[in-house]
Amino acid sequence: MIRTMVVDDDALVRLGLVDLLAQDPALTVVAEAADGLQAVELARGRRIDVALMDIRMPRLDGIAATRRLRQLPDAPRVIALTTFDLDEYVYQALAAGADGFLLKDTPPAEIARAVHVVAAGQGMLHPAAARRLIDRYHRVGAPRSVAARGRIAGLTPRET
Repeated sequence: MIRTMVVDDDALVRLGLVDLLAQDPALTVVAEAADGLQAVELARGRRIDVALMDIRMPRLDGIAATRRLRQLPDAPRVIALTTFDLDEYVYQALAAGADGFLLKDTPPAEIARAVHVVAAGQGMLHPAAARRLIDRYHRVGAPRSVAARGRIAGLTPRET
């Protein structure tokens, strides 16, 4: 059984996600939180495998809450779930320790599948976010890596 927590300041969204996860017999929702502070408090008293975490919330946003959750003993894995398809949110969520990033327009079956994937230790990214990360790597990361390898290859054995 995969123990989940749903964190969103919109009660209707929380209800929808809880109902969605309840349809999968391998998933159980053990906690619901309306903001990041409540999520961290609830996680301290429960074993949670995966948290579905909204990003924009009052009191403590999902990025800061993710960072705090990941510092807990037996930290839950986190899937950032947001309406806003912004590169800044993707990078911040991953830097905070999120294992996944999905948009709220992700089909329900894919959200449930993402919980399974992340609980199994894998990562999950919304296809649009994954495409942008790949494009950024090609634009920024790859040339630096190739250039660095070229400089390293030019070192003498003693320098290496």
